[in-house]
Parts: sequence; structure tokens; C-alpha cells
Amino acid sequence: MNSPIQNQLNTVFVPVSDLTQSVKWYCDLLGQSYDHHAIQEPIYNMAINHHTGLLLEAGPPGQKQAVEPSKHPLFNFHTHDIREAYSLVQKRGYAITTDIQEFADLAFFNIKDPDGNIVMVCNG
Repeated sequence: MNSPIQNQLNTVFVPVSDLTQSVKWYCDLLGQSYDHHAIQEPIYNMAINHHTGLLLEAGPPGQKQAVEPSKHPLFNFHTHDIREAYSLVQKRGYAITTDIQEFADLAFFNIKDPDGNIVMVCNG
């Protein structure tokens, strides 16, 4: 069956209350630099590899958005070394919500961003 909707995730939208703080947090997590002057309300399009994008969305300009984060991760960032990734977030003082969970062919752990959004880091 044909569909005009492609079988591809395009962009993940993450609601945030403080765009500048969130840009810094996500860029720090991913080892990216950013230009503070390039952050313009209400959105910031993260530089992400491949097809799927990550857009931090702060709501209407001039208003602080109330964020109700999901209790579960809605996306994950990939890592080739789960222990090195876990060590990095520990050293940087990120809010870690789970220890490393290991299964036969994958491992993951979860952290919280400044608004309480759950972000998974996964090697599978």
C-alpha cells in the first residue's frame, strides 16, 4: 500500500521552559559547541547526524512554557560505549534516573534534562 507519509522519523520536538539553558545542556551532552547569539526564541534546531532532527521548543516568544515531561523516554541518543557515556554524565553531574540496564544485545540508562524530560542513552 502506498502512502504520501514516509517511513522515516523526521524531527523530535522537546518542550523546554528555558531555551538557552536547554541548548547548553543538550550541546554539552553531545559535545557540541554553540553560538549563544544563534539561540533565538522560540526554537533551536540541534545539529544532529542523519535524518532525524532534534528541535528544542520553548513555546510562544516572551512566555515561559510550563513543561509536563513524560515519565518515559521518547527518544534516545546512541553510544558505542555505554560505560564511558555513563561515566561522562556522572562526572558532569547530570540527573541519572536509572543505572545501566543490560540485556543480551543492548544496554541503556536514562537521564533527565533541565525540564525533567527523560533522555535515554543506548548502545543498541
